[in-house]
Amino acid sequence: MGSNSKPHAVCIPLPAQGHMTPMLSFAKLLHSSGFHITFVNTEFNHRRVLCSHDGDLGSFPDFQFMTIPDGLPESDDLSTRDATSLAQSTMNNCQPHLRRLLSNLESLSPEIPKVTYIISDASMSSALDAANEIGVPCALFRFCSACAFMAYLHYSKLLEKGLFPLKDAAQLHNGFLDTVVDWVPGLNHMRLKDFPSFIRSTDRNNMMLNFIMHHMDRAPMASAIILNTFDELEQEVLTAMAAILPPIYTIGPLPMLLEQIPENPIKSLSLNLWKEQSDCLDWLEGKRDQSVVYVNFGSLATITEEQLTEFAWGLANSGYAFMWIIRPDLVKGDSAKLPLEFLEATKDRSLISSWCQQETVLKHPAIGVFLTHNGWNSTLESICGGVPMLCWPFFADQQTNCRYVCAEWGIGMEIDNDVKREEVQSLIREMMDGERGKEMKKRAVTWKEKAARAMQPGGSSYVNLKRLINEVLVHKRSA
Repeated sequence: MGSNSKPHAVCIPLPAQGHMTPMLSFAKLLHSSGFHITFVNTEFNHRRVLCSHDGDLGSFPDFQFMTIPDGLPESDDLSTRDATSLAQSTMNNCQPHLRRLLSNLESLSPEIPKVTYIISDASMSSALDAANEIGVPCALFRFCSACAFMAYLHYSKLLEKGLFPLKDAAQLHNGFLDTVVDWVPGLNHMRLKDFPSFIRSTDRNNMMLNFIMHHMDRAPMASAIILNTFDELEQEVLTAMAAILPPIYTIGPLPMLLEQIPENPIKSLSLNLWKEQSDCLDWLEGKRDQSVVYVNFGSLATITEEQLTEFAWGLANSGYAFMWIIRPDLVKGDSAKLPLEFLEATKDRSLISSWCQQETVLKHPAIGVFLTHNGWNSTLESICGGVPMLCWPFFADQQTNCRYVCAEWGIGMEIDNDVKREEVQSLIREMMDGERGKEMKKRAVTWKEKAARAMQPGGSSYVNLKRLINEVLVHKRSA
């Protein structure tokens, strides 16, 4: 197939690490299936990526990066953009830039094939309008669990029923959030506190609420919905969702599918916004199996200095070895400063780093438990590694993921939001050596095996990816 006759997919993630990484994985899968890929970053994030990769992502004739502005003021500060400001700006400002980029792609070079399909982050649904203007179909990829997606889809119903906005701030603490919501199809025993956290507001004009509801209203306009999950993990909610949305394709966990494509320079490509530290895997070598606690709160969560200190002493007092990933911007408004006494007390059994290859770390036999914020990428990577979780959700869909990890899948325990060192110590010890921890480890391994079966030829995710490519992405091109 000549380069200009290939199907050409344009992949557009929301400009955040937790969205860029799975979109890149999907783009690699399409590329390995014969697609020309245009991957769209914001100018700001692309500068960050180049900085963390020493200025070089490589050059590939059939996998190109293009950029658009994010609409926020220019800045030489390469810290993570404020999530609320970024969400508002992408919703209000990105469509004309996407339209211009899509219109110009074909004039860049005769070697670039005609755009045949757009895969947009469901939180960048302005791509639907840009795609429509150039006459190209658009699928939406939602980078959260099916459970969280279904919860988001019912935000408008929660509003109609008067369950949000909150009447006053007291409802955050007086038991109101324990109200059971039993009418969302496919979601069982959900309390308000288990819904994605943006409903915890007294302001009907809350920006993140309106951002989510805007994009959820547009989901039915897509030609297909893609989810990074697998059928057996979330079957009940997927069945319910199929009745209200365009065709749904579950193709996760993406890291496992990606393992099946041949080695090539693009397979090892990453878009990390922080420079990976190479010493993490070396440090794990020689450690006993399941002897290390791995701690990482993801790319967006922030904590207070007090919370940092409580986690630190909980880890120290547990007595176990640990690897802790602490981003430069983890602590609100300041750089993370760990107590010197803590550093001295744990220097022989700890590694503190700024970023790592998490997927690889979680597959290492030395990891015994993952202390996590329960972002969906992290949750899936933990399942892929067969590692049980200690859950401390921060915001958005993480509360929903935590609820399913702990109450439905039986592979985690939750740490109270008001974190105390005694609870951290106790839960680590229970998870590492207690009877509940041993049971959760067995179930985590079982879920890992189920995920692996979904990836094999004939498995649900393997078949769904083939169907998505052959029946939707390529078929639409020739229709």
